[in-house]
Amino acid sequence: MALKATVFKATVNMADMDRGVYLEEHLTIAQHPSETDERMMLRILAWALNATEGLEFTKGLCADDEPEVWKKNYSDDIELWIDLGCPDEKWLRKASARAKEVILYAYGDNAAPVWWDQTRNKLTRFSNLRVFFIPDEVVKGLSEMTERTMQLQVTIQDGTAWINAGGKTVEVTPESWK
Repeated sequence: MALKATVFKATVNMADMDRGVYLEEHLTIAQHPSETDERMMLRILAWALNATEGLEFTKGLCADDEPEVWKKNYSDDIELWIDLGCPDEKWLRKASARAKEVILYAYGDNAAPVWWDQTRNKLTRFSNLRVFFIPDEVVKGLSEMTERTMQLQVTIQDGTAWINAGGKTVEVTPESWK
């Protein structure tokens, strides 16, 4: 019998002063049995950094042809495609062809810089792609906030995000690689 996803609930209070986005969202996050708390919390971070009406989690690891988070318009066109990790150039080419804008959050202090050195020249042709790096220290801090029911306060100003939950605060300034 296959293992089932673990369901997490998060109430996110957003104050993104850079983009003028202020909202409260109640998120339901399904954590795939093979997904770590670190990766799941990175999905929540990616959502928060780009929060807007209509931004939603996809099937993620359960679907081979979807990103982690996306925003579609009323015509079912993909406006924003957000993914995590260090995918190959073919995956990013496909994403760039399908979506108006693509954002990748690379992570892993050891793997991501090596991946970036090997891939960056191939990615210059994708004008709708932005790549950011999230350090392991941030990922670890986010994973320490993981609870089945979370209350997250996210404040973004001058490109830096502060995520607060249960008296813990993590500061995130994604490093822009592209």
